[in-house]
Amino acid sequence: MSDRIETLADQMTLEEKVSILSGEDFWSVPSVARLSIGKLRVTDGPNGARGGGSLIGGVKSASFPVGIALGATWNVDLVREIGAALADEVKSKQAHMLLAPTVNIHRSVTNGRNFECYSEDPILSGELAAAYIIGLQGQGIGATIKHFVGNESEIERTTMSSEIDERALREIYLIPFEWAVKKAQTWGVMSSYNRLNGTYTSEHDWLLSDVLRKDWGYDGIVMSDWFGSHSTAESVNAGLDLEMPGPPRDRGQKLVEAVKSGAVSEATLNQRVIAMLRLMERVGSLDDVRTFKEVADDRPEHRALIRRAGAEAAVLLKNNGALPLKGDGRIAVIGPNAKIAQIMGGGSAQLNAHYRVSPWQGLVDAVGEDRLSYAPGCTNHRFEPVLRGSFRVEYFANEKLDGAPAYVGTQDDAQAFWIGQVAEGKVDPLHFSARLTGSYTPETSGTHRVGIYSAGFAKVYVDGKLIADAWTNWTKGRTFFEEGCDEVVGEVALEAGRAYEVVIEFATKDFATLGLAAFAAGIGLPLGDDAIAEAVRVARNADTAIVFIGRNGEWDTEGSDLPSIELPGRQNELVAAVAHANPNTIVVMQTGGPVEMAWIGSVAALLQAWYPGQEAGNAIVDVLVGAAEPSGRLPQTFPVRWADNPAHSQDREVYPGFEGKVRYEEGIFVGYRHYDRLGLTPLFPFGFGLGYASFTVSDLVIDDAEFEAEGNVMVGVTVTNTSNREGSAVVQLYVSDDAASDPRPAKELKAFRKVKLKPDEVRQITMTLDARAFAFYRAKAKHWLVEDGSFTLRVGLSSADLPLSGTVTRNTTLMLPV
Repeated sequence: MSDRIETLADQMTLEEKVSILSGEDFWSVPSVARLSIGKLRVTDGPNGARGGGSLIGGVKSASFPVGIALGATWNVDLVREIGAALADEVKSKQAHMLLAPTVNIHRSVTNGRNFECYSEDPILSGELAAAYIIGLQGQGIGATIKHFVGNESEIERTTMSSEIDERALREIYLIPFEWAVKKAQTWGVMSSYNRLNGTYTSEHDWLLSDVLRKDWGYDGIVMSDWFGSHSTAESVNAGLDLEMPGPPRDRGQKLVEAVKSGAVSEATLNQRVIAMLRLMERVGSLDDVRTFKEVADDRPEHRALIRRAGAEAAVLLKNNGALPLKGDGRIAVIGPNAKIAQIMGGGSAQLNAHYRVSPWQGLVDAVGEDRLSYAPGCTNHRFEPVLRGSFRVEYFANEKLDGAPAYVGTQDDAQAFWIGQVAEGKVDPLHFSARLTGSYTPETSGTHRVGIYSAGFAKVYVDGKLIADAWTNWTKGRTFFEEGCDEVVGEVALEAGRAYEVVIEFATKDFATLGLAAFAAGIGLPLGDDAIAEAVRVARNADTAIVFIGRNGEWDTEGSDLPSIELPGRQNELVAAVAHANPNTIVVMQTGGPVEMAWIGSVAALLQAWYPGQEAGNAIVDVLVGAAEPSGRLPQTFPVRWADNPAHSQDREVYPGFEGKVRYEEGIFVGYRHYDRLGLTPLFPFGFGLGYASFTVSDLVIDDAEFEAEGNVMVGVTVTNTSNREGSAVVQLYVSDDAASDPRPAKELKAFRKVKLKPDEVRQITMTLDARAFAFYRAKAKHWLVEDGSFTLRVGLSSADLPLSGTVTRNTTLMLPV
């Protein structure tokens, strides 16, 4: 602790100390003017820096590839570079901390937020998280790794208790956070919404004090997720430094009184204050007295980095010689994601990107529009397409649309996410109503679907007639972080070319956990059999058909798990029909995780492209035409069917949860560990990915001279590029305990290395294993244990392709502290 921090803490009054332990508003911690302590500002991440604006609109920002895409790169150097670039983005939004990275484990393939997290494996997640944090904090911007811990589902996440035994916590779910603390010295940790074994994580003494601070030596701050604090004395005493957002609900005067009454000791309060002052010193906010003005900083170097990273994240899962594209033949461009740039998932990670490049535009730029033909084939949206156009918005300082408007404004589409200040402060953000008036002119005549969903009460009128009513019988659903209703849809016959008046009425309602008001209204015309028939015709008349399918941020989103891993809508039917019409069919998939693929045997190639950020179309097309190598490898096992996933169970308490509990019954057997345990063959294994280059690994050398004394082992291997193209191999090292006293996985990833090689290049690489790589956690004894006996080391290019193996042996046991 610096002398300055100690002096400031001594000079602060009780009220001043308490003031910096909670937010002032949605994105900042207040200044202490008397002592010239500046304001601390934070911004959401992790695939960009949104700034202080809403989830919709706001100052534009760079949109980077999402977490699972970065996980697929297996490239710690690239992720560190992205962390540094994101520091630039945070500075452009005049903030000091980024609420990122997200490192929860892919326990279930249906988790709506898997797209935001790196992997099903804790070592891959931990190494990438550490790199991200080092890159970010190396530029003076604080990281806030999240969500600590057990937030592996979005179902009732603000109240659900994740029932996880300590061994599974230590070996799987805590490791990314432990690596962030021990390897990257993260400055911030965010507690999760959920309870852990019955206690909210924001007031979990064992988690925040024993594990984080005592076991790992953490000296940063713990902040609550937004509205994720539930108590005053309990959270402060357990180790929660900062309640967000502000104004405070559980602190402020309540905390002042708790200190005066002795419920919180002055010593404990000072620990929290010192932690906050130390953070402010680290990020430079102590002396930051500038006027905060956010800017859109669209840098060429960030554009280039996003494009490169998006291409590197792409995983080539099948290729019968169709890729890279060859010749100058005609290309049929088909599918719901062809002309729409799916660049990110939904929820708090979304932002207003500088721009969005669709696959269609990327192909036009790469090969010319004259070679292309297009058919959408079907839709894949979860909600009716948001109505675009100018709307007049009248805001009322009551919830009944009564009297004269308190404020009149405009907005560009029929959606809103109101948090913090609304209508320039003319209405209470939690108690107001609004009327939006605009128009819609359909391109095609027919029966249109009108949809509305809202966190609040809402109605949609078309030419004065009520079409969709999410007001009269409003019921809580799975939208807007579970504060909103499910979409209510009505139908109306519309004529092409005629302008219809659209009026949307909205009023706030009491919230459950998150104080927000929001709605989205859309109008769509369903696509039928004729659309698939047109796609077949277009495919039949082309040399190559590329089908762009998947999901979008309506499906892969915070606040809602997926109902299944089937492709939405008629996409399976579309792929099967196109592949039947043209055997040279390439599928480009954009999802936040696996899908079931009954058609996989009939297509020539499959590229998994995730959500690669604002350069999506360019990055995808770089891979399709061969300008970039698809060097991504799966960070999550793709099962044949959802039922093969470890969290799938007939017992609702295992998933999705029952009566407030979700039981992690599989323990440490998550992801590939589960498939190995049951002998299940996945559709595509963990760590798998093809490429345009090919590689071999050979000449395994194991140096175990320090294994007996220290538990350390050095592993060397030769990697050879056996092709005529430059490319990258991901060498993976797995460890097996041959005769463990406790159940252990058949193998576990413990080290990896991405290697870029020129044609015919040969390189020797070395990977290091420490004692923890061989240990398992003994919950009763409270230590890690490396047992005596033999361990098998396996090296290869995926969890199912491990041609090299060797054995190391210990004669004694080795106990390691937590």
